[in-house]
Amino acid sequence: MPAPAQMPQYLYKIVPEAPPSPLPAEYPLSDLDRNDGFIHLSTAEQLPYAALEAQIRWDDLPAGAGCFPHLYGRNFGAADVEDARGFVRSDEGRAWSEVLGGDAWLS
Repeated sequence: MPAPAQMPQYLYKIVPEAPPSPLPAEYPLSDLDRNDGFIHLSTAEQLPYAALEAQIRWDDLPAGAGCFPHLYGRNFGAADVEDARGFVRSDEGRAWSEVLGGDAWLS
């Protein structure tokens, strides 16, 4: 799948817990990323492209789920990360779009 015509300014990596501080030169791979052979990333509209030198491939997911950016050929680390924020969905019935929707940082 080709990259979108208009590239997003940032790509985002969603992690289950706060990143280590300071960020390491290479961020530890998740089991999912290691098993799939690429690092799963998101755009702001999908959830949130820092300038990466590695290959970003836009893969179309089955069943019309959308086109998602994946990082192949290297890991990412402190040199690639501009900022990190934590978001908590305290109410399991609350959609992530509600939790993230009001935050200007994701714009």
